[in-house]
Amino acid sequence: MASKPSIPKGTRDFSPAEVAKRQYIIQTIKSNFEKFGFQPIETPSFENSETLMGKYGEEGDRLIFKILNSGDYLAKANAAYLENKDSVKLTSSISEKALRYDLTVPFARYVVQHQNEIEFPFKRYQIQPVWRADRPQKGRFREFFQCDADVVGSKSLWQEVELVQLYDTVFTTLGLNGVTVKINNRKILSGIAEVIGASDKLIDFTVALDKLDKIGEDGVKKEMIEKGISEEAIVKVQPLFNFTGSISEKIEKLSQLLAASEEGMKGVEELRFICDNVTKLGLTTAILDLDVTLARGLNYYTGAIFEVAAPKGVAMGSIGGGGRYDDLTGIFGLKNMSGVGISFGLDRIYLVIEELGLFPETVTASSKALFVNYGDAEAFYALQAIKKLRASGIKVELYPDKAKVAKQFQHADKRNIPFAVIVGGEEMSSNTFSLKNLVSGEQITMDFESLKNALI
Repeated sequence: MASKPSIPKGTRDFSPAEVAKRQYIIQTIKSNFEKFGFQPIETPSFENSETLMGKYGEEGDRLIFKILNSGDYLAKANAAYLENKDSVKLTSSISEKALRYDLTVPFARYVVQHQNEIEFPFKRYQIQPVWRADRPQKGRFREFFQCDADVVGSKSLWQEVELVQLYDTVFTTLGLNGVTVKINNRKILSGIAEVIGASDKLIDFTVALDKLDKIGEDGVKKEMIEKGISEEAIVKVQPLFNFTGSISEKIEKLSQLLAASEEGMKGVEELRFICDNVTKLGLTTAILDLDVTLARGLNYYTGAIFEVAAPKGVAMGSIGGGGRYDDLTGIFGLKNMSGVGISFGLDRIYLVIEELGLFPETVTASSKALFVNYGDAEAFYALQAIKKLRASGIKVELYPDKAKVAKQFQHADKRNIPFAVIVGGEEMSSNTFSLKNLVSGEQITMDFESLKNALI
């Protein structure tokens, strides 16, 4: 007996309706990427292992899907590693390639490899799947798409201003009004740690601060003390626990708090420039907010940090994020190539739009009309009209088999096709078509031009 078919854990099949909705989001993101001057690139689904390994930390390396070498991969395996069952060391001798873990490292490799062909600053976007050997759970998959836009080769803060505008434009187009684009700066976090005398505890400090909305002020203070941050230092950052007011008021508070830190003040001025110009330009539906607890990507972000929250009332993690990095390509030997980029979380955006009922009905619309099949002669007559309708951009199709009319109507109903076109002997002799509304039951006989206008 054949085993029941299945797919690997952490992967998904998508129905026609789901694919249509995903393509709607992707096309919206893509068209706006291009409006903002970003150019598309694509990189292979798998890279040389040495390109990926060691770029994401120990945890990231563990989550990279390795590809076994072709043929008898054990023939070239290190005998000692094999005998000792040392899987970590054995892997390098039996696997030379791996599925990409993200789009950023392959992009860095691309920039270095093609640096003599690229015109800098280089604005690229990439919408492709990535793979991670993570433990599958709700909202976390082993195969998923990333939608990235980056600018490399420019330190100008106008790029950050434009990226906030890009977020606003995309989410407004999708109907997701009221998303919050949170912004912070890595230099500010470093400056705060410096001012309180905890520069050596920067990661511990920011990780704890990032949990303020989850465990509250007392919980954050408790965690900081457990991590070795002094009570005196915690007193100095007391203003951060009640950090309210307008963006300009928050920036003024930071100026006072970080007056003694050169690094911190650089971050304040960068934030001031970005926020002032975004405010002057205006946002359509998004809200810009300065969030000093935002601490994502500390290992590689060096300037602005972004994170996008769904509209209020929707329980969802971030639906976008990004930031400035000063040395994207340094891992491949090309130093001082500054860049800034953002990403859109396709799967989470899908869930938010679905929850709010914001997908347009036209997104999942199938054919506009089904031509009923009464036999070969009628089918040929129908296909002549179908060819002309398709040339006008109208989605129509012929039922392939000569079956009972009721069965053909039932097929159209299950496919959510709103009209049936009846072409029998009477219509053929009069060179007409009978258009039946499958919702109301109304049926009208008309010539081809009238049929085309009715289906547009």
